[in-house]
Amino acid sequence: MTNAKWFADIELGAGSVSLRPMVASDAAALVDAAADGQLWELWYTQVPSADTVDQYVAFALAEKAAGRALPFVVLDADSGQVIGSTRYCNADPEHRRLEIGYTWYASRYQRTPVNSQCKLLLLEHAFEVLGAVAVEFRTHWHNQRSRQAIARLGAKQDGVLRNHRIEADGARRDTVVFSILDSEWPAVAKALRFRLQRR
Repeated sequence: MTNAKWFADIELGAGSVSLRPMVASDAAALVDAAADGQLWELWYTQVPSADTVDQYVAFALAEKAAGRALPFVVLDADSGQVIGSTRYCNADPEHRRLEIGYTWYASRYQRTPVNSQCKLLLLEHAFEVLGAVAVEFRTHWHNQRSRQAIARLGAKQDGVLRNHRIEADGARRDTVVFSILDSEWPAVAKALRFRLQRR
């Protein structure tokens, strides 16, 4: 199975959000969403600013063209407004593994059901349509909010990659790795759906 055959453009939606494939013309809307909270100032994550958005989108689309990623913009289902971004990335179709990453939302949508709804959509598609055997999540050691959000999904921490990356300023990043296995997905799905129903 090749990457290109594994990933195909798909729109996903449920509840208050929908996901559609990112296109180059989304650049301005992504900057507008990130401006809610000045998210590009968060040093431990990658969120585009007006100065970096063209490179951000170009990289996402290049990875898509190579079959390694499927980037989405996150939309408010009622208004149709872009409120963030997420993607499948680091795909390994031979071993049926992929990562969900590059996830961020405008500040006003953080700590709302949006993240749970997006993750449920992406995980459903990964396990039930793509047939993934493992879905991985990675985040910066210092991104405590992201680590807590990933753990709340039901993902288990696999470990920490020490000195995993050297940042542009020379700082060394430790990366925390989590995953959900296909055997764990039914329980994770049940918990996610229950949480969304209660909210």
